[in-house]
Amino acid sequence: MSIWARIAEALSALAAGEGLSVVFDRLKAAPERSVGFTIAVIALGAKMAKADGEVTRNEVTAFRQVFAIPEGEEANAAKVFNLARQDVAGFDAYARKIRAMFRADDREVLIDLMEGLFHIAVADGSYHDKEDAFLHQVSAIFGLSEGCFRSLRVRFVEGVVPDPYTVLGVPENAPIKTVRAAWKQAVRDTHPDVMIARGVPAEAVKLAERRLIAINAAWAEISTKQAA
Repeated sequence: MSIWARIAEALSALAAGEGLSVVFDRLKAAPERSVGFTIAVIALGAKMAKADGEVTRNEVTAFRQVFAIPEGEEANAAKVFNLARQDVAGFDAYARKIRAMFRADDREVLIDLMEGLFHIAVADGSYHDKEDAFLHQVSAIFGLSEGCFRSLRVRFVEGVVPDPYTVLGVPENAPIKTVRAAWKQAVRDTHPDVMIARGVPAEAVKLAERRLIAINAAWAEISTKQAA
């Protein structure tokens, strides 16, 4: 059974009247970690697409960029998206259930998920205050720090000045040794093999390209400033 068919089967329980907890327990028991990641993006992406009042074609296209939907699976993917969007549960309920699906040491998976949501949020060419509030609250529910949220926002939202220390998640007074260690760790965490190993579908790894560019640019700026 394909990942899309498995997710569609599980989410069909929503239409049958089963509770959200039952659906997520079913997904949590699935052998593929990518199932959990995919349903997280679908459920929260569907809710967020409505945060600013309308779902645009660009937002749907952005979702397809995060997940390359195989030929023949379009119907299952559409079913998943529509069921998640129509469910009466609020996005915070989805976010809390998603957080419970991952272990305490799965922080990087949750950051991967936030990147997917940011990608969808800015797809229509704007970043609405309601989308910012949505993502800020989801980030908090996921247990991510304020600095981590700002680091994500600066990489995706045009007009936000990219502070290199924020990008690398270190204080401005951090010694160069600490900054270098943070940069190296961030590069390692962004390696495609590492991302796939922690449950990120191969189709979504492309988002890491943007992260890696920002990480390297931040290190270049700080190291140049320190050498001057």
